[in-house]
Amino acid sequence: MLFSADAALWFLMNGAAARNLRHIHRLPAAQTNLPPTAPPSVTVILAARDEEERIENTLRHLLEIRDVDLEIVVVDDRSRDRTPEILDRVCRDNPRVHRIRVDTLPDGWLGKCHACHLGAAKAQGHWLLFTDADCWIQPDVLSRAIQTALREKADHLALTPGIPPDHLSGMAWHCTYPVLVANWLAGVNRDRRRSYMGVGAFNLLTREAYQAVGGHETLRLTVVDDVKLGLLLQRAGRRTRVYLGGPEVECHWGHTAWGILGLTEKNCFAMVDYRIVLGLGGGIFPLAFWLLACIGPFHGSLPGWLAWAGLISFMLPAARVARRLGWSPWLALLTPFLIPILPLAALNSTVRTLWRGGVRWRDTFYPLALLRAHNVRR
Repeated sequence: MLFSADAALWFLMNGAAARNLRHIHRLPAAQTNLPPTAPPSVTVILAARDEEERIENTLRHLLEIRDVDLEIVVVDDRSRDRTPEILDRVCRDNPRVHRIRVDTLPDGWLGKCHACHLGAAKAQGHWLLFTDADCWIQPDVLSRAIQTALREKADHLALTPGIPPDHLSGMAWHCTYPVLVANWLAGVNRDRRRSYMGVGAFNLLTREAYQAVGGHETLRLTVVDDVKLGLLLQRAGRRTRVYLGGPEVECHWGHTAWGILGLTEKNCFAMVDYRIVLGLGGGIFPLAFWLLACIGPFHGSLPGWLAWAGLISFMLPAARVARRLGWSPWLALLTPFLIPILPLAALNSTVRTLWRGGVRWRDTFYPLALLRAHNVRR
């Protein structure tokens, strides 16, 4: 009975993912038949801390963005390395780049949220793009994203992060994750009630919508501020669209599948609003279903083999994601074996946050009681 239930679960989940992928695509190409208009004004906002190895390359890539009236605001959040010197040099050479220095973090703020708040306050653009200091955006992506948002009548458009195609396991993970969250992503694009999304690598929205929901002032102690910004917009009746970023948004983190565990340590428990049952259950039960399918063939029964077949059927929607990202569908062969990364990340985040009694981020410790008290809850 357990193997039969496990098989049914996998087939149902993978079938639903395949259906939901009909609503999850790459960012559309630029429209070329539009009447000439003034380029849209955009402010790109970066929160940077100790980014001496990457910040200059990131800014050089951003300065290549075309077909928009571009402004870049970099908030140097208490950097102790050569980041301030690099920013001074880049700002001298490029009047479109503006720098804000933070020396002391005010009480009641997360460092990144405070930096985004300051950057948005200085922004002059009609559109705001929040991105990360280690993300490279292709030159035409912003104009395409704005065209798409206007066509879809969306106030907010997010792109999932891509990675350089240089690590097999990392590429396979980026084919795995969209399948695991396909229902969530498709719900946003179908305007499903209570569906929301935000992505730290590429969160584009109008300044009017940002101000209307209170911006980062409302999110001042919210660890997953990028996702919860989408929640605030959804509650305000604003429309969001989300697309697969792929090479359009190349992020220089999470190159390997197992590296995701460390990168999501502060995030996963926050995603479930620090609820212990959801944090532990979201790790233990998916792992149990996955392990049951893995031992199915060793049981020697038909239900055991069906459970294994159900798990392996995950390759089918994963292959579709790989093709959409421009990669080989053969990457899907690895994806059933990477599924445990997400529940393990949930367990790792939950246990470590509870053990420490809070979250350490950018060299500042935030007690769990404080984060819970000021969290923007789902």
